[in-house]
Amino acid sequence: MTEIADSGPRWTLNRRDASWTCPAQTGEALEFHRALDGYAPTALIELPTLAEELGVGRVFAKDESSRLGLPAFKALGASWAVHRALGTVGASDAEVVTATDGNHGRAVARFARLSGQAARIFVPVGGIHPAAVSAIRDEGAAVVEHPGNYDATVAAAARFAADTGGVLVQDTAWDGYVEVPGWIVDGYSTLFEEIDAQLQAAGLGGPDLVFVPTGVGSLLQAALAHYRAANAVRGTGVIAVEPVTAACVSASLDRGHPVTVETGETIMSGLNCGTPSSLAWPFIRHGLDAAAAVGEQDAIAAVHRLAELGVDAGPCGAAALAGARLALLGDGADSRRRQLDLGPESTIVLTITEGSGANPVPAS
Repeated sequence: MTEIADSGPRWTLNRRDASWTCPAQTGEALEFHRALDGYAPTALIELPTLAEELGVGRVFAKDESSRLGLPAFKALGASWAVHRALGTVGASDAEVVTATDGNHGRAVARFARLSGQAARIFVPVGGIHPAAVSAIRDEGAAVVEHPGNYDATVAAAARFAADTGGVLVQDTAWDGYVEVPGWIVDGYSTLFEEIDAQLQAAGLGGPDLVFVPTGVGSLLQAALAHYRAANAVRGTGVIAVEPVTAACVSASLDRGHPVTVETGETIMSGLNCGTPSSLAWPFIRHGLDAAAAVGEQDAIAAVHRLAELGVDAGPCGAAALAGARLALLGDGADSRRRQLDLGPESTIVLTITEGSGANPVPAS
């Protein structure tokens, strides 16, 4: 059943089992990324002004505005998954196929091209900024505009790949399709490995709280797989941040099982997803602390505030700050801080998943 998304910002607490853990990640994706031309850890920028505004000890922004030559973190998952997926079919002429509502499609197109393969990228009509569509075409990929929402566009891409023998590299999972989305999640683990190393270099342990912009939940799954691993240091809270127009994680937590919500238009186009990934759901149910659903103006205000502080963020990336403001400021903030065990010395990381070039926003 499809539900109607709530119209206003909301906070959904997940009363998880604090003893739940998952297997540790292998580190293979990190080693693969380190071997790529142009690889370097993205910046972890300290923002003391935001720490003061949010009433915590330290705030860091993980800046993904330039990742392997692309303006978003998606390059991590796409590069590893394309590498693995093409390796399973050998040297063939199979076309690489995916659906996208943001940066994933461009990243898949880029790494398919670098691997010598053609790519076909399905996009929902009107669902992403025209500049993003042009950027996909500039990678040499064919673009198919599908007259449906993101979920319907994913289904169309999957059908096309099955009918034509294409290699589907999709960043969401469903029954019978889990291996490739799992590789994408593994690719995203590099981001959190970098955060650990960067905080350690600053003389800190792990973060007390991480805010993760969330669509279908693949990056969120990577965060949870990292911070809930059996060998991880306990104590890091993880918050999903999603648009109020596509708050499928919040709705699923409310129901205790994955649900589909009816999505609307949002400037956070890369997060405009109505159904959580089936692969991500167990991690969300057992490992997530809370979900924050934020509005359009919240995201736009966060873009401009981050720009004032020297951080280049598109609306999806800036959603992390919008979620932090919802969690830590305003009515009920004291209760939410207690729920998250946050104090005046706590360290927060905002996962800024895209730069402004990935999805332009209106001027303030």
